[in-house]
Amino acid sequence: MIVSCRQQPQQSSTPAPAPNKFHDSELITLYTLQDERNTAKLLPYLNHATPQVRQEAALAFASVQDTLALPPLLAMLSDTTTAVRAAAAYAIGQIGHQKAESEIMLHMAHEAQPTVQAALLETLGKVATTAGVEYLATYPALNTTAQAGQAWGLYRAGLRQQHSIRTTVKAVQLLSLNHTNEVRLAAAHYLARTPRIDLTQFRKPILNAATSDEAPEVRMALAQAMAKVRTRDKASFLSGIAQSDPDYRVRLNAIRSMAGIEDFEEIKTAVLAALQDKSIQVAVATAEFLQANARYVNAAALQKPLSLVKDERVKAGLMWVMLHNSVVKSRLSSQYKQLYSTTQNPYAKAHLLKALSADYNNFHFIASEIFAAPQPVVATYGLEALASMRQQPDFPQRLEQEFAALFKKAVSSGDVALTGIAAGVIRDPKLHFREAYTDYSFLKQAQQKLQLPRDMETNIELQKTIDFLSGKTTTQTPQNPFTHPINWQLVKSIAADQQVLIKTGKGDILLQLLVEDAPGSVANFVELTQKAFFNGLSFHRVVPNFVVQGGDKRGDGWGSSDYSIRSEFAPLSFREGFVGMASAGKDTESNQWFITHSPAPHLDGRYTIFAKVVQGMEVVHQLVVGDVMLSVELVRE
Repeated sequence: MIVSCRQQPQQSSTPAPAPNKFHDSELITLYTLQDERNTAKLLPYLNHATPQVRQEAALAFASVQDTLALPPLLAMLSDTTTAVRAAAAYAIGQIGHQKAESEIMLHMAHEAQPTVQAALLETLGKVATTAGVEYLATYPALNTTAQAGQAWGLYRAGLRQQHSIRTTVKAVQLLSLNHTNEVRLAAAHYLARTPRIDLTQFRKPILNAATSDEAPEVRMALAQAMAKVRTRDKASFLSGIAQSDPDYRVRLNAIRSMAGIEDFEEIKTAVLAALQDKSIQVAVATAEFLQANARYVNAAALQKPLSLVKDERVKAGLMWVMLHNSVVKSRLSSQYKQLYSTTQNPYAKAHLLKALSADYNNFHFIASEIFAAPQPVVATYGLEALASMRQQPDFPQRLEQEFAALFKKAVSSGDVALTGIAAGVIRDPKLHFREAYTDYSFLKQAQQKLQLPRDMETNIELQKTIDFLSGKTTTQTPQNPFTHPINWQLVKSIAADQQVLIKTGKGDILLQLLVEDAPGSVANFVELTQKAFFNGLSFHRVVPNFVVQGGDKRGDGWGSSDYSIRSEFAPLSFREGFVGMASAGKDTESNQWFITHSPAPHLDGRYTIFAKVVQGMEVVHQLVVGDVMLSVELVRE
């Protein structure tokens, strides 16, 4: 009794560590101002006494992208803290104004830190004119970090069609194995993605690197670049890569680079082998390649592969080619319609409608199915098929009025996908719809029925088409209203290394959320996950060796939520397995997201990165359109 009454020594309590950096109220204020796009209140933070706050304030303008911040950001390139200078450089590149060019080159003369040198060089590519391009081509990088920045600067400039023979020569030189993987990757993407450059004179070094580089990411970009080489042996070396490279993404890009080779016999062996490739992504891409180059294809050679392939998307692609190249189309069309009538899976039916579109006589059948289909994906694919049919060079004049009436009906249907797709076709200048629609009030009426921000993608399509028909040369893109503030209470509870498990019929995928880089996007994803929003949804879009996309309840890519969230751009890059928010433009994100198959640097700074795959990337590479997310759940410790 006496012992129990003794006073116990006071226990010291150690506070639990905060799960992420947003225990700091000043950071929350900063990110809230960024989310609100509040330039006036953000600007003073660029002069804050604390370096971390200055750094975060600079990065905030990478998302806000207001030119009013450009002068103070340029001044920050002289900041005493390395991380602040690097953040300012990134934000300047995101704003992307050419008046920053001379200041960047001026600061390069005094910058000693390799990380900042690299950031400045890549940023220079985002704003460069002829002077900046010349600087990038001749800059003597003294360390591997700056050399990578220089290579990415060349790529960023090339993507903007700012290039010269000297930049191309420099990129080819950077392919040497003496350079780091990062340098070679950037140089390879310059060669692959810079529009309208002829690489014929560089055939030998590019081919050598495409067949010998140790990094598959470099080889796949160079296989893509080989499309710009015009030599007689092109079919031979691309066929060799397509049949021998151990990475499916390289094989796939080699097939795509065969576009325009007119002698099908030269590539037939490689193409037919690709249809039976162990990777379904190669088979899908090959079927798409055959459709795009159908006029060169011997359709008889596809009969055996058609009997062997099981994937519905591949089958439909081959069926389209065979129907397109058939002299007597009615028999095949009847077979396809019969198959369509007995098929239950909506994605399989949707693919079959696209196959049927190879015959103009199937127009009325496809049109009737579009407006009768109970599943959005069937209707959407059907209209996409008719849109493609209308854009064919041999489109029959007798059907022009009927197609004009169809697209008008689609715009007025009240369905966001049909409206948006039809609007996009109508403004194709080669189709002369200005003459067909002397009264385009139906477009404005459709626009008035939209619910914003949910239907912003369709709204943008309609506005572009209205402006086109009215003779305007430019369109002011409609802006989304601010409707969904960040849930900071939720953000503060999410661990910096929080993981998410996606279960599919082909295996599990484990993601790590990047809450400290994209708090609003992560909070939105977590909220939807906690509501089981994604459970049972299909991956509705798969572009081989690019992305797999999900999160749409409609299943056709046009489904959004009744709110939108803001884009959040951090100095991250889309590499294999990174997860980004799908959007119809800046600040239009809601519930759709994608995972990259391989590096996609052209997406950097345009789409929010909010997670990355840490396990199960082999599953991602196997996913096809229609595969289901059985469940998406937060991983609990």
